[in-house]
Amino acid sequence: MIEVTNISKLFGQVMAVKDVSFEVANGETLGFLGPNGAGKTTTMRILTGFFPPTSGTVRVGGKDVFEESLAVRRLIGYLPENVPVYGDMPVTDYLNFVAEVKGLGRAARKKAVGEAIENCGLEPVAGRMIRKVSKGFRQRVGLAQALVGDPDLLILDEPTIGLDPQQISEIRSLIKSFSGKKTIILSTHILPEVSMTCDRVVIIRDGRVVATGKPDELSAEMSGGSRLRLRTNGPDREVREKLSNVSGVLDLDAKPAQEGLTITVERGDAAPARVAAAVVQSGWDLYELTPLAASLEDVFLELVTRESGAGAEEQGA
Repeated sequence: MIEVTNISKLFGQVMAVKDVSFEVANGETLGFLGPNGAGKTTTMRILTGFFPPTSGTVRVGGKDVFEESLAVRRLIGYLPENVPVYGDMPVTDYLNFVAEVKGLGRAARKKAVGEAIENCGLEPVAGRMIRKVSKGFRQRVGLAQALVGDPDLLILDEPTIGLDPQQISEIRSLIKSFSGKKTIILSTHILPEVSMTCDRVVIIRDGRVVATGKPDELSAEMSGGSRLRLRTNGPDREVREKLSNVSGVLDLDAKPAQEGLTITVERGDAAPARVAAAVVQSGWDLYELTPLAASLEDVFLELVTRESGAGAEEQGA
């Protein structure tokens, strides 16, 4: 559905995006992650035809975003970081306006607007001026305009920002309901949201892609070793002293061994067996020795906090 090939974007002397490439399959939900200033928003604007890359190409549905711009835009529903709404228009009128701009006929407009209002839970404010509704409802209006016309591709930049927990859950469920039916690129700082809704993630830092893959695959591949949780009745000081001398043990966290000590060991090593043997040979009871999978948050923090080369930041990305 989407092919991004070696795109870069230069603003004056600032290189906001540097040789970025990735693909998104038809019906796939992709999480697009990175810290502020990483280049996410610039990349999403390039994908939607907001502005061209300095170099590289983007194809959506086999069409070049800039050579066949109008055809590509008909495939896309876009929710940018700053919600594109007109405060002095009632919600329904605004969505009708969006539907008309997208080229829908009168009958199709009525159906599309009704579905968007229902899907985004806008019934209570459908007749109100947008400037008089809450920030959460304005965010829903922005999502509704992206959905008008039933586009094949949704590009959503922070779609749940400003929503309360119940609203976040509702929008998350809505996005999940499109799984396999629409192609979705989702940018968000709520990492559990990505784990629950996305098939695959791309992580960008300093304008470059630093990781791509399924969340569980990235967790398994995270550098720095594997983690274990150990519980034993041995005296904490003695347990730490014993385990710190076990070959393959890289780090011990601060929790007491009786409560669940987290141990980092070399990946692919026999260190877990040596840890267990050290506990038993010391005469302590071994209550638990459990492998711990790295969370997506662990992966994200590991990748984006590594020392990076000098790179320009992109305002608001």
